[in-house]
Amino acid sequence: MVKAHAHGIEGEVPVSDWSALVASGAALGVFAFAVYSAGHAVIYKRDTRAVIAWVGLIMLLPLLGSVLYWLLGVNRIARTARALRPQAGTREPAPMDGALLVPERWQRLARAGDALSPFNLTPGNRIQPLFGGNEAYPAMLQAIGQAQRQISLSTYIFDFDPTGETFIRALGEAAARGVAVRVLIDGVGARYSRRSAVRALRQMGVDAQLFLPMHLPRSLGAINLRNHRKLLVADGCLGFTGGMNIREGHRRSDADRGAIRDLHFQVEGPVVAHMQTLFCEDWHFVCGETLEGEAFFPPLPHVGPALARGVVDGPDEHRDPLRQLIHTALAEARERVVLMTPYFLPDEVLISALNAAALRGVRVDILLPGRNNQILVHWASQALHWQLLERGCRIAFSPPPFDHTKLLVVDAQWVLLGSSNWDPRSLRLNFEFDMECYDADLARSLTEWADGRLAGARQVTLEEVDARSLPVRLRDGVARLMTPYL
Repeated sequence: MVKAHAHGIEGEVPVSDWSALVASGAALGVFAFAVYSAGHAVIYKRDTRAVIAWVGLIMLLPLLGSVLYWLLGVNRIARTARALRPQAGTREPAPMDGALLVPERWQRLARAGDALSPFNLTPGNRIQPLFGGNEAYPAMLQAIGQAQRQISLSTYIFDFDPTGETFIRALGEAAARGVAVRVLIDGVGARYSRRSAVRALRQMGVDAQLFLPMHLPRSLGAINLRNHRKLLVADGCLGFTGGMNIREGHRRSDADRGAIRDLHFQVEGPVVAHMQTLFCEDWHFVCGETLEGEAFFPPLPHVGPALARGVVDGPDEHRDPLRQLIHTALAEARERVVLMTPYFLPDEVLISALNAAALRGVRVDILLPGRNNQILVHWASQALHWQLLERGCRIAFSPPPFDHTKLLVVDAQWVLLGSSNWDPRSLRLNFEFDMECYDADLARSLTEWADGRLAGARQVTLEEVDARSLPVRLRDGVARLMTPYL
């Protein structure tokens, strides 16, 4: 005879007990998942601030924090992407290695570049600054219009606006006359525009592809790994690079929020092959097609005085090459450092390098946009300013329009130009392309141009920073805590 009990039939586990067991098991599973996630962050994350931020989030929200960590905090592409450049780490000397031509004053920096970049320092280049879209876009469109064999274009943002439509028509016309046109647009950057430039390009006969396209939720794990490079190469011999996307705002000079001030560069000479090589690697990663031969890599004669090399950075680079090159350049500074960047969130190492230069008597000028298009970045950046101002660095805010310029000049002799910002996203997550140049004339002209910009900027003082109200300082400090996620 079966005995009945208040909690159920004898020999059976009551429903309430089953619920308790399931809840306990789920809690134990979440705890184990959180411990494993936090341990992974502690072991594999190099940035201490990122470790603290992720571990703190996991401790505060064990399940959600762990899920976010594995979706957004783990570099899932490193091993695959690094395999695309087998020559990295096995650098072969060029027939005429430009490092041998660098003045003794810069030999140590050149050796650092040799160790950090897969490319040799090459002589014989001509690099021309193009100020704003009204200078850069006509030159780029002319190169597209005159191309005879191939065009390689990689950009983060390609808006479907009047400027974008002009480029779409020019690229379509090039494809119609038999030029092999390939366009690579970042999967997130492509979403800045309501209408798809990729679709329009394909309708014009252009081979256009997305870099890590967003198909949520499947691709959420790669949402932070963006191709931020800006490269245009025509016939393998004429290149353009810098910080400029393809959008109408770059052609405007008014103070409206849609206007963007920026700097781009026209490049000729052997260093164009570095740009083409990187495009070909990215293209192979996206579609598996190998691009090679004289159509892509023709002989490139010496055409100018600049010693230059491409500097590659991204989540597939395990040595933080750009950050280390910047640190070395700041250590070599003797007279003047000019830094322009739209997003300024340096880590402790770069802050120390800037401060060390200022303490040595080097004039350090940092020009930032007075009105930023990313307000959280602006607030977080303000929380760092006192650390630099108290050691003698100078910070100035440029007036509107929004200044998207990216530039570093040391002692009016060495230039770093390209797509990278001074923030964790550029220095740790994005695929970036920059170029280091030893060209005294170029460096002097850019220093003089920057001085003109500084003359119209507002200097930030330590007294002003210290005088911020308590709510503002708390706001900026909280925004700074979000730096690893910005």
